[in-house]
Amino acid sequence: MRGAAGIVFGVLLLSLLSLAPACAQGPAAGPFAKWSAVVVAGDWRAHSGGPTEAFDNARRDVAHALTEMGFDPSEVRQFSVRPERYPKEAPGLSAVRPIHAGLKEGARTSTAGCLFYISSHGGPDGAQLGEDLLRPSLLAAMINDACPSRPTVVVISACFSGVFIPALQKPDRMVLTAARPDRASFGCGESDKYPFFDDCFLSSAPDARNFIALSAAVQACVARKEKEVGAEPASEPQVWIGPALRPFLPLYPFSRPKARAP
Repeated sequence: MRGAAGIVFGVLLLSLLSLAPACAQGPAAGPFAKWSAVVVAGDWRAHSGGPTEAFDNARRDVAHALTEMGFDPSEVRQFSVRPERYPKEAPGLSAVRPIHAGLKEGARTSTAGCLFYISSHGGPDGAQLGEDLLRPSLLAAMINDACPSRPTVVVISACFSGVFIPALQKPDRMVLTAARPDRASFGCGESDKYPFFDDCFLSSAPDARNFIALSAAVQACVARKEKEVGAEPASEPQVWIGPALRPFLPLYPFSRPKARAP
């Protein structure tokens, strides 16, 4: 027990110290100013097989939402299956090697914490990443390599995405998924602007204080949207928070842009 308690204390101390670089920059810098983020659109096809912009819309707007929450725009890296279609954002290619490199580069330049977000189709074995499958064990290995011993938030917006939680569990990590491991999620049609989960993440973020409040708001929003349209069975988004990170998340409030003077 003594050894385990020492490990947990060390992780807690590291998490607390990770706030210091951001705070030292002055009042304009929030706790996420020295976090890196990777936001991925993993597919371009609707559930019908036809094209959809839903995943890339989510990728683009989640990246923007993160900057509104206090992430440095230069440290939010985007990836798309069809990057050539989006010259404004200039995303990288959604493939394992570029994403892994993006995670490592972000963690090298922003050392306080890491965030990974993917919006895609999913199945019982993982999430779609172009023509490949991003399996939970592979994503865990990528994040473990790029972001060891630092607070990390992982968001998986895909059907059956609860399958990622066991592989991703770490004391200093939070995992938010769009569905239980045995349930589909909704909103991946050709005409959908976003999948339901991403829509709820985006609509809930402006009023959320931190990631704990945001995850609860997203869960409630998804349940409400599914009930309104009769989508069954309910996807039941999942949240897992490591014991070393949970007491510190309230200390990571989201920044808010100042309102313009009238």
